Amino acid sequence: MQEDIKESCLVLRSGGIILYPTDTIWGIGCDATNEAAVKKVFDIKRRTDTKAMLVLVDQPGKIQNYVNEMPEIAWDLIEMSEKPLTIIYDEARNLASNLIGKDNSIGIRVTKESFSKKLCETFRKPIVSTSANVSGKKPPENFSEIEKEIKSAVDYIVSFRKDEKINPKPSAIIKLAANGTVQIIRE
Repeated sequence: MQEDIKESCLVLRSGGIILYPTDTIWGIGCDATNEAAVKKVFDIKRRTDTKAMLVLVDQPGKIQNYVNEMPEIAWDLIEMSEKPLTIIYDEARNLASNLIGKDNSIGIRVTKESFSKKLCETFRKPIVSTSANVSGKKPPENFSEIEKEIKSAVDYIVSFRKDEKINPKPSAIIKLAANGTVQIIRE
């Protein structure tokens, strides 16, 4: 795992794209503060930049670096969630502009999975996480289901967990307004 972390960080720091395991499914990732790298991910997925992508961080405290206000309830939701939870926050900041939603929102998930958590911790910036598929196609459940087109488009493919056969579940998604209003997007 350590060699994959090291190589992934080198690629991310140079504006490259990685294919990596997350706390849900395999993801396409890049430095979430690098606009050119984010554009590459949109291009790989053949996705318009009007459909936002989420970012991963390793600790709840880091969220405050990327949103103007983190409602108090967010701390409890993150702590109590038994499955991966993506929270969409208002007033995103310090991220690539093409990553932020048209309404100035951003989806952020605190990852608890060993590889993606260590990667975020080592890289010290948020990392884009979007499913490893062309937009509109079924997301792969395991590495073996990722299309060759995606594999050949990235700059580095993580080896860790490649052979696992799991039945991953997507994250729950909620939108959390600055005033604490909660809207459930996906349970």
